[in-house]
Amino acid sequence: MNTSAMTTHRHLHWRKSSYSVGEGQCVEVAAAGSRVRLRESDDPGTVLTTVPAVLAAFVRSAKAGALNV
Repeated sequence: MNTSAMTTHRHLHWRKSSYSVGEGQCVEVAAAGSRVRLRESDDPGTVLTTVPAVLAAFVRSAKAGALNV
């Protein structure tokens, strides 16, 4: 994953979970060609870029409790 400036991501359609309560602590996601962009709603200037397979593996690990966070 890498980070990049927000200026190149303004045109993207950012989405967040319908479970979000709007308190500025949400992860937002946007599709950008063959890449996936992620950002925190209270820090939209920092954007992570990855591919769908890596994001899917991360989510599977989180659901399985394999992450030590």
